[in-house]
Amino acid sequence: MKTDIYNISGKVAGSMELPEAVFGVKWNDSLMHQVVTAMQSNARTPIAHAKMRGEVRGGGKKPWAQKGTGRARHGSTRSPIWRGGGVTHGPRNDKNYSREIPKKMRAKALYMALSRKFADGEVLFVDSFGFSKPKTSDAKKAMLAFGKLDGFKKMNASYNAALIAVAEKNDNFTKSFRNISSISFDAIANLNPVMVLKYKYLIIENPEVTVPVVEKRLKKSSELAAPKAEKKAAAPKKAKPARAGKVAKTKSVTK
Repeated sequence: MKTDIYNISGKVAGSMELPEAVFGVKWNDSLMHQVVTAMQSNARTPIAHAKMRGEVRGGGKKPWAQKGTGRARHGSTRSPIWRGGGVTHGPRNDKNYSREIPKKMRAKALYMALSRKFADGEVLFVDSFGFSKPKTSDAKKAMLAFGKLDGFKKMNASYNAALIAVAEKNDNFTKSFRNISSISFDAIANLNPVMVLKYKYLIIENPEVTVPVVEKRLKKSSELAAPKAEKKAAAPKKAKPARAGKVAKTKSVTK
């Protein structure tokens, strides 16, 4: 898989061979849905909080006598069936929405998102954003140049236009792009499926350095899982104890 590398003027500056394991992965709907929903749940901060009957102020006195009034029995005016009472099964801010995501699944989902973006022609590789000083106008010129390329006409959209993945953030780059609301940026090590799918385009800076960082994610998770598998394989099987033979029961005959 070969792709072109552009400079900030929108001209071809070279080419690169991309790894098939990162940009040629087959799409899996169920895996992507599971990883994305789990990541969104982990990022969720519960705010809504309904009070139960034990947390509502008041209701300490019994409304009326248990018997003799002809009305239904009640012990508190803060019961959920009363107006001003507690809420049954309402939202709570102490609920835990977090889920565990295996590292292999997270890496596979990222590779699927990158492969889909690359297949749709929405990934742009740039050699370097070497700004000599922080200047937003220079960043806008670069984005306008990218917008003239085939397939990148919406690069200058006003909402979630592009995500820029860089090897390392520096002050000149950060201050040049932080005032452009439709552009987001982050280090390549922080790239995840939700970020990739949220934006229309993905710009990868210095792919000769950043692509190997992404490629190592699945290798690292495999290396962490390998020692556990080796321990299981090395553990000797315990021999089952031999079953004792059955002893024939004899009946005592009494004369």
